[in-house]
Amino acid sequence: MADETETTRLTAWVHGSVQGVGFRWWTRSRALELGLVGHARNLPDGRVEVVAEGPGRDCRRLLDTLRTGNSPGRVNTVVERWSDPRGGLDGFVER
Repeated sequence: MADETETTRLTAWVHGSVQGVGFRWWTRSRALELGLVGHARNLPDGRVEVVAEGPGRDCRRLLDTLRTGNSPGRVNTVVERWSDPRGGLDGFVER
């Protein structure tokens, strides 16, 4: 993961009962509170993919929030990947 203040890209795959329960909307709200840009989208296999860019510390906070169990639905596990930011994102949207 990048330095705490350096812009980074987090891709997280959320496994569990997370589709059809408001999870993407909830994730969008948390990401916007942190000032992150990106998206949350349902995948055909039942996971939700979350892509967020912003300061490393804020991406880490979002990841920690996804893992709290205080979200809609039920999160079984979250798989993460850190990479360089790609830019070109505006706001945080549900796809």
